[in-house]
Amino acid sequence: MNRQNLKQIIQVTISLGIAIWIFWFLYRDIALDSLLAQIKSSNWWWIFASLSISLFGFWLRGWRWTLLIRPEEGEKVKPNRAYHAVMIGYLINLLIPRAGEVARCGVLTRTNGISLGHLFGTVILERSVDLLFLVSTIGLAFLVENELFLSLANLLVNVDVLWVKISTNIPVFLGGLVIFIIFMALILRKYRDHGIIKKVRHFMREIVSGIKSVNQLSNPFGFWLSSILIWVIYFLTMYTVSLGIPSTANLSSGEVLLVMVMGSIGMVAPVQGGIGTFHALVAFILIQLGISEQDGKIFAAIIHGTQVLLILAAGLISWVLMMRLPTWNKPANP
Repeated sequence: MNRQNLKQIIQVTISLGIAIWIFWFLYRDIALDSLLAQIKSSNWWWIFASLSISLFGFWLRGWRWTLLIRPEEGEKVKPNRAYHAVMIGYLINLLIPRAGEVARCGVLTRTNGISLGHLFGTVILERSVDLLFLVSTIGLAFLVENELFLSLANLLVNVDVLWVKISTNIPVFLGGLVIFIIFMALILRKYRDHGIIKKVRHFMREIVSGIKSVNQLSNPFGFWLSSILIWVIYFLTMYTVSLGIPSTANLSSGEVLLVMVMGSIGMVAPVQGGIGTFHALVAFILIQLGISEQDGKIFAAIIHGTQVLLILAAGLISWVLMMRLPTWNKPANP
């Protein structure tokens, strides 16, 4: 075993350990009987509707991916094949965080002959666009539920007192802000070649250039429309589950949007399948919305658990189907 493999094993073990610890810490006081009672009292027609919507969202992700893939080096990728590769990626992510992105690219390299480098570039572009939509969704949630956002901010700092201090000392505040901006500009200029800053600058350039390149696609409208629909589907997935569970059935669409945002942030964490982080953030925001702590945690467990089961089932089916396909071989020149 080389040093790189050992490092990867340690990283995976640590992330899994953190996920399990957070999950245990959250649910150590939840009785199994309470969870089973909530499951039995839930309207599973709504939950099955949620899973169906989610499955369509996975397929739509595959279709959007095909819009980015150039078939110049291999065989054109059809939406169903891209969907199966996406599901395999989700399946691998349950085991090794972020490894699913490489895995789904490797699947299409094997079956369609598309270069791994090109495919990975399209995945980076996808992730950049998803990050843009996540930030936009957070902004939308703030507009819809601004009072709740401010109340959450008050948990960390007294916004009213802070505003009074700022308004009564505007010259001092503006002067301090200008000094801070100048200081940060000097720091960034002096250490622009530092490793971390170079990575951040490179990442931002990648996002900007990636978004610009979307307009050069053969179907940019389809790409942006499908990107919007993917996030609408995320919302509908969360909303239908909330309708199926008695404790959350009365949540407004704006409140569900806020829950979805917190869940999305939890899924970004580098742990297997968002285990622990998703549950913690979703339960936290539900508690702030007036849901009991136990019901909030059980809601998070139900929606995450059903999604994991869907990914396991659909991912394994996709794995079997794709592994049965022959390895792509470049056609011989006539």
